Amino acid sequence: MFEKFSRSWELVKASAAVLRSDKELMLFPVISGIATLLVLATFIVPTFALRLFEHGIGVFGAIWAFLFYFCQYTVIIFFNCALVGAAMIRLEGGNPSLADGINIAKSRLGAILGYAAIAATVGLILQRMKDGDNNFLVRMLGSGLGAAWTLATFLVVPVLVHENVGPIDALKQSVSLLKRTWGENAIGNVGIGAAFGLIMVGVIVVGVILTFLAAMANAWLAVIVAIIFVIGILILGVYQSALSGIYSAALYRFATQGEAPPAFQGMALQNAFKAK
Repeated sequence: MFEKFSRSWELVKASAAVLRSDKELMLFPVISGIATLLVLATFIVPTFALRLFEHGIGVFGAIWAFLFYFCQYTVIIFFNCALVGAAMIRLEGGNPSLADGINIAKSRLGAILGYAAIAATVGLILQRMKDGDNNFLVRMLGSGLGAAWTLATFLVVPVLVHENVGPIDALKQSVSLLKRTWGENAIGNVGIGAAFGLIMVGVIVVGVILTFLAAMANAWLAVIVAIIFVIGILILGVYQSALSGIYSAALYRFATQGEAPPAFQGMALQNAFKAK
């Protein structure tokens, strides 16, 4: 267990080194977050105004939910492709700009829309399975299938970016690459999430304590302290998203070319992703 955490930390440091050399990569998750909030606002206002789910989901409600999932996934996948595309340029020794990443994603828009439709369908089904109204076994099955789907699609975005294939072929290629590096191959993805999860828990705990202490002195001071910590958590989320994008680009390169990018040479990637 200690060895796994050690490898995770090494992966975080290696990804962070790449990110430090090109902080502009953090703009992609920021723009993605703003865009997803706009999509959410676009759907949530008419949902409440027209009381679409007041009498259950129904056929129209299901279509509306699918459209929401589709738009959200389209935005998220588009900017993930932009991030990964820019990260690949950086890993190959280039100096990508924000426009470079956006242009890469735009060139793959058709495949992105196709994959967004697939992801929206699967997401809607999994969400329905994990609904609180279902029994425990169905909810557990939904959670397990969700984890498997996340793992199987981990390399879809790099495939969409780097290869001229459609969404179904990209999904098949992602599964193929996963099988090729099965075993320790998830350590980076899980490790980065675990590392930032622990950091965020620590920040939240400290934030709650300091906000409580500030509230004892002044209500406005407590609000200011709370806002500062919320902003800090958002920044951590952006940083984690950027690191994950860099890591997925590096993993794809290693899985397809059999070597780690220069920024990862000598780091945990060599051992974490060796074929079993």
